[in-house]
Amino acid sequence: MLNIRPIGFIVGILVVILGISMVLPLLADLYFQDQHWKIFAYSSFFTIVVGALLVLSCLNSFPTNFSIQQTFLLTVVIWFVLPIFGAIPFLIGWSNASFIDSFFEAMSGMTTTGATVFSGLDEFPEGLLLWRGLLQWFGGIGVIVVAVVFLPLLRVGGMQMFQMDSFSNFGQSLPKVKEIAQSVFLIYLALTFLAVLAYLASGLRLFDSVVHAMTTISTGGFGNYDDSFANFSASTEYICVLFMIASSLPFIRYVQLSNGNFKALLKDSQIKTFLMILFFVVTILFLWLLIEQDFSIGFAFRKTLFNGVSILTGTGYSSDNYMLWGTFPFSLFLIIGLIGGCAGSTTCSIKVFRFQILCSAIMAQIRQMHYSRAVLATRYEGKKVSLDIISSVIAFFILFFITLFLVTLALSVTGLDFVTSISGAVSTLANVGPGLGERIGPMGNYADLNSWAKLILIFSMFVGRLELMVVYVLFTLIFWRG
Repeated sequence: MLNIRPIGFIVGILVVILGISMVLPLLADLYFQDQHWKIFAYSSFFTIVVGALLVLSCLNSFPTNFSIQQTFLLTVVIWFVLPIFGAIPFLIGWSNASFIDSFFEAMSGMTTTGATVFSGLDEFPEGLLLWRGLLQWFGGIGVIVVAVVFLPLLRVGGMQMFQMDSFSNFGQSLPKVKEIAQSVFLIYLALTFLAVLAYLASGLRLFDSVVHAMTTISTGGFGNYDDSFANFSASTEYICVLFMIASSLPFIRYVQLSNGNFKALLKDSQIKTFLMILFFVVTILFLWLLIEQDFSIGFAFRKTLFNGVSILTGTGYSSDNYMLWGTFPFSLFLIIGLIGGCAGSTTCSIKVFRFQILCSAIMAQIRQMHYSRAVLATRYEGKKVSLDIISSVIAFFILFFITLFLVTLALSVTGLDFVTSISGAVSTLANVGPGLGERIGPMGNYADLNSWAKLILIFSMFVGRLELMVVYVLFTLIFWRG
């Protein structure tokens, strides 16, 4: 029988940590002399108490070794339970939101999706704005740890390629898992600190610099203003682009870089492919705006660079209403939102390496048709890819697009138009954030959607962030019999 007490112990600890972190927005409200600090005091107390009770009730089941079943369940429970407690300040706070809206916002934060149901952010208490940023920052580091440690172990969507034993690709053995997690966290913290300094240098006030640094490094996209980056300076946009790209690269390569392996970043084919896609997207959008829109060269380049990187990486910031750019950018943004960044980064969606493996498998099959007697293998970075990885990647693609179809269909049943339905499905399943169209586009939000649509989108964010199979396996009999 599956022992869930060790899972409760770990979840309880994380709930306590989440409750303690609510002290930070509490202090922010006190500093800015906002009475909303009391809401965070109540929320923090309740969250810490519940988490502590959960820890105490499972104290005799201190986890020493997790089975595959427990690892799957732990991953799912963490990403479901923490947003519930993260929603409390929205539910009882200044925003006066419903439970569904509060849960939607917290889930969007923890999954680093960036879709929001709130408008009037310019008038929000600083504590709530900081809390939104903290949720995404926690979600970002959580995603990296899951991608580096759990997903390879669970063999989800081809992630077994990135098991610890394979991290010596560049002739440098890495520390053990615990040390890797610590190194990744320190790098994540350092990047956040550098982003704060850079935003300060660009002219943002300290509070805005801190919040936007957290939501940039996590590629989450929550901002402090309804207009996102539209009213920020050009230097602020370029700084944001730099850190969005940096956060889209595998953090394990930064660990190798910090250990003296300077070839790690340069030789990673996933990084090369990601940068090539980025160059193609920005170039084609730039030429489109020059031809079709009355934009200056400098303005067109900055807007295509910023918004193209934001959508490709799944960050979800916007600095211009790209719905007015024409039908081609509309279609291109819908497609590139499905790509995402590199595995082991804070980005989301399908990931670059899966497209690389799929293309390699297709090319191998085409060559096999020409040379029927030859034995042709699918290769990644010059190495043969095993059949179980290929089948895992193909299964991920199939499951992703089946889920995308079903979410789109379910949203249309709630009464949404086709553009809102399909772009909402893409934006939440790929954890991009803003959708397309007037309602959920760059100048809108998800507030006007009905409750059923929001619940569907919450589920879409949830399964998308956990790479689909981690959630779906819980609905199979074989999982509970194992």
